Amino acid sequence: MNDQSNKQSIISVDFITKMLICIFTGFASGLPLYILLQLMPAWLASEGVSIKTIGIFTLTQVPYVWKFVWSPFMDNISPFNLGRRKGWMLLTQLILFVIIASMGFLSPQLNIVLIASLSFAIAFFSATQDIALDAFRRELLTDQELGLGNSIHINSYRIAGLVPGSLSLILSNYYAWDIVFIITACFMFPAIIVTLLVKEPINRLPSKQRIEDIFIKPFVEFINRSGLKSALLILAFIFLYKLGDSMATALATPFYLEMGYSKIDIGLIAKNAGLWPSVIGALMGGILMLKIGINRALWLFGAVQLLSILGFVWLSIEGPFEEIKSHQLLLLAFVISFEALGVGLGTAAFVSFIAKTTNPLYTATQFALFTSFASIPRTLINASTGFIVDSVGWTNFFWLCTILAIPGMLLLFKVAPWQEKI
Repeated sequence: MNDQSNKQSIISVDFITKMLICIFTGFASGLPLYILLQLMPAWLASEGVSIKTIGIFTLTQVPYVWKFVWSPFMDNISPFNLGRRKGWMLLTQLILFVIIASMGFLSPQLNIVLIASLSFAIAFFSATQDIALDAFRRELLTDQELGLGNSIHINSYRIAGLVPGSLSLILSNYYAWDIVFIITACFMFPAIIVTLLVKEPINRLPSKQRIEDIFIKPFVEFINRSGLKSALLILAFIFLYKLGDSMATALATPFYLEMGYSKIDIGLIAKNAGLWPSVIGALMGGILMLKIGINRALWLFGAVQLLSILGFVWLSIEGPFEEIKSHQLLLLAFVISFEALGVGLGTAAFVSFIAKTTNPLYTATQFALFTSFASIPRTLINASTGFIVDSVGWTNFFWLCTILAIPGMLLLFKVAPWQEKI
């Protein structure tokens, strides 16, 4: 009886430890990305940079698209001899801290090219960190733990966005931008500490392989597993599933500013209205996935994700506002909270689907390949959003985003049928 009780206790402690690790991996992954998505556009807009230029700035995020190119090396190299996951995690986190902290010392009016170069560097090392973090988490969690573990990861990922998307915006009203970026960079420290403390899930390095095996085998295995047609359908789904909501949120902060809201309004409301729907949505999503499976979660959560885009349509019709009143603040709170809920749910199911699709033998490379496809809309297509808005206006732009969210949902009939409870 005591042995059984001790065994259950060990399992419980081990499970809780894994979930705590997912919190820190999510936060570390989300912080640099949301700096690029939220803090950078707000900084550039407040310094008088045009909406077209801000839209083009999304091209600096191109490393997220091409990270699968260097991911095979990360499956075979161990920096600092800490392991092929921990070593890369620590290296990228230290570099990200330095780059982020230095950003605020530049002027958008005088150093726009250098700022673009540093933004590219943030994207490169953030994408590299994501390769290591995704592989680390996939090797850490069992198949049964994937749903809840990835939901917690996404939850923490979203919460990390409150630092550059809320706290940093509020601080920018009281401090110079160099101080704001230094404070923002310091939020990388918890991830650095956890990286030093955690154990490598798989300590062994693969035996020496030919360079062609390192690059070719992960891709050949994915194609051979279900056939070329099935592989192409999966890649198309990964590309399209979050296309609409990714475009809709690409210029969210400049959109709120143009509607008449102040940086303090956005920061305070994002902190309160964005946090709890994200927390509740991710936890609810993880628990529901244990019950209904990943396939059905993709259907249900994807529908909520699509509907959340309509909140932007509503706000764009109502605004811009000459004077912000209480009911207009409530409208912004609704849009932000519904978006947080929809995207949080959709992303939780989406990342769990990607993790389930990877082969443990090639975790880093295949995970990087799938998430690279997923990031193409955010990185390349979103570069056109500023021009689209300038041409058709905010309302028509958000209607377009809603329409573009539909094809990914239709592909669920092929890649994740409702009747298959997986």
